[in-house]
Amino acid sequence: MLVAGRHCRSWVLSLVLGAGIWLTHCQSQTHTAAHAPSADGSARDAGASAHAGAAAQSGASGSGGLGAAGVAGSDASITGSARDGGASGAGASAVSGSGGTAGGAGASGGGAVDAGPRATFRNPLNQKEGSDPWLTYYKGNYYLTATTWSSELSVRKSATIDGLKTATPVTVWTGDAAARCCNFWAPELHQLTGPSGTRWYLYYTAGPTGTDTSNQRNHVLESAGDDPLGPYSYKARIFDTNNDSWAIDSSVVTIKGSLYFLFSAWEGSNQDLFIALMSNPWTMSGSRVRISQPTYTWETSLANVNEGPVALQHDGHTFITYSASACWGPDYKLGMLTLTGTDPLSAASWTKTATPVFQRADANSAYGPGHNGFFTSPDGTENWIVYHANTSASGVCDTNRTTRVQSFTWNSDGTPHFGAPVALTTDLQVPSGE
Repeated sequence: MLVAGRHCRSWVLSLVLGAGIWLTHCQSQTHTAAHAPSADGSARDAGASAHAGAAAQSGASGSGGLGAAGVAGSDASITGSARDGGASGAGASAVSGSGGTAGGAGASGGGAVDAGPRATFRNPLNQKEGSDPWLTYYKGNYYLTATTWSSELSVRKSATIDGLKTATPVTVWTGDAAARCCNFWAPELHQLTGPSGTRWYLYYTAGPTGTDTSNQRNHVLESAGDDPLGPYSYKARIFDTNNDSWAIDSSVVTIKGSLYFLFSAWEGSNQDLFIALMSNPWTMSGSRVRISQPTYTWETSLANVNEGPVALQHDGHTFITYSASACWGPDYKLGMLTLTGTDPLSAASWTKTATPVFQRADANSAYGPGHNGFFTSPDGTENWIVYHANTSASGVCDTNRTTRVQSFTWNSDGTPHFGAPVALTTDLQVPSGE
């Protein structure tokens, strides 16, 4: 979550808890910190001052390629944060290259029949303020939210993916207390079943006003009903009572019936990933466990960063994608952890893929792609990734980053294949089922 006025990232996904579907996913104005908190190194600002120091990573390093074999344990085989539209499909065509039409192939194992040519659209879904995007599909509409760097959280709603470009942002929350009034980052919408029944929970990072982002913390709102647009009420600040320090990019995931909290925090010169058990959608019930540190060279460009964790579940496998390196540089990218053990609260149960799974594509003028989320097409046959990126190698962690989406497929070993970020001149087929 580095920022040049905020941070840069991204995290979240959807999962299943019991009978209901659970959805699980930094940005920056142009400050100039280094994601490092003012005095102690937990800041999120991009800009110049990069954090030094190498990180020794805790979890086991993974084998090369896009993921490790022998993946264990997840509940639902649903992908991303799409909560509606049937079972998650296995097959969307991975989009890459800078020309032509890209888009979804049929679902794996199901053989969806193409009813004819689909409409097309082009990225981005916004012209600015598109950092740390989160997108979900629910009851006939797409809902898109992203980092605002302000004291308001807003959501765009549209029946079509292309319609999000012109949809009017609806303000769903305004800062209500000095300690959490401002610098809103990385909002994520998850529909979860808790003590209050099934509700939408809007997780986000916030802090005091001003450009000093060293006091950022994770918070959550709860909806009054089943409308992603609210109304919402403030529920809680989510933190580890034994480590109540700078923390950002919150997300959730359900594994074997238990809900877990994912987030990023600084330890020394490293920004690491953590997981903790939750007793309900707004309370951590145990101490945090570090599951990843920036150890590979590709995770330490300009700063040692792992942030924006978001879960992805498919065919019994659980993955966590995350953003690595400084958000203010063109080499911000996605890495991936795979749950290969049986205990999510053990660092040894997570295996890190040795190479990036999604990174800059100079030929497509796509730089610093990261802080992503996942969603499923309206008919449930395709898997899609939503992320932010810059169009120039000189782009930083600011409000000029834009939101992009594209479909992806699955490798024979069950790991996701995201391809390369597509060019803004590429015509993409709209998600299947529109």
